[in-house]
Amino acid sequence: MVRVPFRVMVPVLAIAVSGLALGAGVAAAAAEPPTGVVVLRAARLFDGRADAAVRDGVVVIEGGTIKAAGGGLAVPAGARVIDLGDATLLPGFIDAHTHVTGESSDNWLSDTVSGLRRSVPESAIRATEFARRTLMAGFTTIRDVGSSDYVDVALRNAIRAGTVPGPRMLVAVHGLGARGGHCDQSGYPYQLFGPEPGIADGIATGPDAFRDAVRFQVKYGADVIKVCATGGVLSLADEVDTPQITQEEMNAIVEEAHRLRKKTAAHAHGAEGAKVAIRAGIDSIEHGSFLDEEALRLMKERGTYLVPTLLAGEYVAGKASERHYPPEIAAKARAAVSARSATFRRALALGVKVAFGTDSAVSPHGRNAEEFSLLVAHGMTPAAALRTSSAAATLLGLDKSIGTLEAGRDADVIAVAGDALADIKATEKVVFVMRGGTVHRNDAAAASPKP
Repeated sequence: MVRVPFRVMVPVLAIAVSGLALGAGVAAAAAEPPTGVVVLRAARLFDGRADAAVRDGVVVIEGGTIKAAGGGLAVPAGARVIDLGDATLLPGFIDAHTHVTGESSDNWLSDTVSGLRRSVPESAIRATEFARRTLMAGFTTIRDVGSSDYVDVALRNAIRAGTVPGPRMLVAVHGLGARGGHCDQSGYPYQLFGPEPGIADGIATGPDAFRDAVRFQVKYGADVIKVCATGGVLSLADEVDTPQITQEEMNAIVEEAHRLRKKTAAHAHGAEGAKVAIRAGIDSIEHGSFLDEEALRLMKERGTYLVPTLLAGEYVAGKASERHYPPEIAAKARAAVSARSATFRRALALGVKVAFGTDSAVSPHGRNAEEFSLLVAHGMTPAAALRTSSAAATLLGLDKSIGTLEAGRDADVIAVAGDALADIKATEKVVFVMRGGTVHRNDAAAASPKP
């Protein structure tokens, strides 16, 4: 999770939305939904459910909805055909763990200083570029699990309104956490960045206060409730695996969120904190670096999803010496990455449900698809790795409308060059993006000579 500098809240939502419009209005205007029946054709199609692709892939779309999808289907008379050639048609990718309103660079100290100097409107405008990059990389839906200053809410609303291009977004507003924990702005002198954070910022103590914190996030736009159950890598003042929420507090968080019909996600590297969340009925464990056998068996029994975010660990570990991390962060990064691979393989062996997520912002936005090859390197088949994106639709509660290519689903369709089942890295070579029936990227059309 990227640490976002705390700011005194100011009434800037209208300014932020204006910034979003100015930042990407031209790109949004260029993406127009096709009229009538549209047919997408490619050499192969993977529907998000099967173990293999079918040849001569065809997707028939009308009014933003898939009417038919499969191999060798007839093209309806009068349909507009978009032929993508030697490519694989896929459901739009879904990333269940992002922080799309910020992005780290290769210098931790520079990130910290830049974040302190950046205004909220500037952060909002930058976020439109991160959202655009994510969409162009084939990710048509994301879950954003923690932001600040309501930039995530403004961005979600602007994308939904068609003001700026980007993926469909579910947002958490502020992640909930214990005082001094991973979701708190800890490790700095008292009030250096303003008043001590409280319920409005997701920081609370005791079951009743955490219930109120859930209600506060929902009141101001949260689609999902995220809680920091353990310490984290990129926070300064906690150990990476320490439990930070009591069982009574976690029970209250999950119960209140579910009562309000919101899904829940727990940042949890350590096993004990994860078990607190699993017993409370959390919907997903994020990261899970140090999960033990008991935690994994509990997840299997209760149907709890693991969102492994392998890319974040890979990126942080690879950059630890270059980014000039404080020693305590570098040490935690090395410990988490050294444990996570064996943990993930044990989760696979036990049949724990896995949903796709990257912790994008730790790594640059637009590189999300690199997670697929890491899943394969850690024991998944290419088809199983691709199905983690479809599993993310179920985790998010959106599987009735997205996640697979079948009749009745929203027309979220992408294409990647070549055969994604033969070479999983093809997922990093997106050539076509359609979200809700609107074409946002078509490299073949862009390369065609103008009449």
